[in-house]
Amino acid sequence: TTDAVRFVLNVGTTCALPLHERPSLVHSLTALLSRFTMGGRSWQDITPETVLELDGPTTRFLCPLSANEYGIDFIDFEVKDADSMRSLFRVQKDPDAQMPPMMEDLDPALENVVRTIKYSFPLEFLRYKTVRTSLVFSVGPQEVPNFRMIERHYFRDTLIRSYDFTFGFCIPNSVNSWEAIYPVPELSEDRMQQMIANEYETTSDSFYFVDNKLVMHNKAAYKYAD
Repeated sequence: TTDAVRFVLNVGTTCALPLHERPSLVHSLTALLSRFTMGGRSWQDITPETVLELDGPTTRFLCPLSANEYGIDFIDFEVKDADSMRSLFRVQKDPDAQMPPMMEDLDPALENVVRTIKYSFPLEFLRYKTVRTSLVFSVGPQEVPNFRMIERHYFRDTLIRSYDFTFGFCIPNSVNSWEAIYPVPELSEDRMQQMIANEYETTSDSFYFVDNKLVMHNKAAYKYAD
């Protein structure tokens, strides 16, 4: 199910190879293309409706890093308990860091590190009623119309919550801030104990769309401990 959300947005070549090398090239290209297809479809054909129908976490990333042609870059992200305003997690980009090159042929192991974040939350997080998140991000020289994020949360292969956020329109070369306050679906005691006992088996897929075109896909894994 999709939870109701209240939010505020401030918009601030060709190459010649010897014959003996060509089979390996074909194999590499085939493997690369297979990484960014889903059910025989190219990643360019994946829509919001596609990911909203997923009933389990994806086994790979559904688009290459180079799909982010809008230069969307996350600067600051924080998670708080909405009632106490206690900060639970915050990550900020080094202001001197440059945006990494958007390569399509990144080694899968390295790609997984780059595109996956691991969270460690206190046990009480599972009993919170409302969570507050804030995000600061910048965009490149193109306007970003209808920027949307769909986030699907799972315990193992079971969907436990789904969120659908609309950021709206972002002007070129802008820095934008966004805040959401949303309810956390109640979990059974048995499910909470399973999530606590099995660290990082609670996961999420975050899909970002611009005008219904998939431009980013990141993953997260969670553990709950004091």
